[in-house]
Amino acid sequence: MIITIDGPSGTGKSTVAKQVAERLGFIYFDTGAMYRAFTWFVLQRGIAIQDLDAIQNCLEGFDFKIIEKDRQKHYFVGDADVTEAIRSREVTAFVSPVSAIREVRTFLLTCQYRFAQTQNAVFEGRDLGTVVFPDAEIKIFLSADPQVRAERRLKEILTKNPNEELDPQQMLQDIVRRDEYDSTREVAPLRCPPDAFQIDTTNLSIDQVVDQVVKYALEHFPDKL
Repeated sequence: MIITIDGPSGTGKSTVAKQVAERLGFIYFDTGAMYRAFTWFVLQRGIAIQDLDAIQNCLEGFDFKIIEKDRQKHYFVGDADVTEAIRSREVTAFVSPVSAIREVRTFLLTCQYRFAQTQNAVFEGRDLGTVVFPDAEIKIFLSADPQVRAERRLKEILTKNPNEELDPQQMLQDIVRRDEYDSTREVAPLRCPPDAFQIDTTNLSIDQVVDQVVKYALEHFPDKL
């Protein structure tokens, strides 16, 4: 069984997906981490984002693994643990255009399909319910006010790097710019699936959102959960 959780950044997708998977006994798969890891891989090689041929050539050497340590998922590219590196501002700035490259998506989608064939899983991303798994049994779409999402992102970064100097207004602009890019790109744009259960997380805690998702799942598929 597949549950997809889509939505723009800052809506709580990752945390909600992890907790929903834990509550239901499913595997959690962060598709965004895979795209971030490939973006990191490209940037490490000094390849310009505009150089599509060079980016495509990187795909054959991209060795992505997920290893669980102390009940936490760690993401590896080859032997390098990139769990923290893929959340950097540089990767965040370039992950959307890299993810929009058709050949990149085709290659990485194959990995996702293979994973889904044998697992009950919660997949989290931006186009899971519309493009990757349009036949998923349960589709969730999270949204939230851009200002609130920017504040959440700011808090997340400062929690990890207390001394980093950040501009709240710039953070909001970055959020709005990425929303615009993700929703208008030609390949797999951000869309709410027409049959998705929509939740506005602006004024909700993570626990409240998780409760709503689990309740919805149990009500609609009691025999599978």
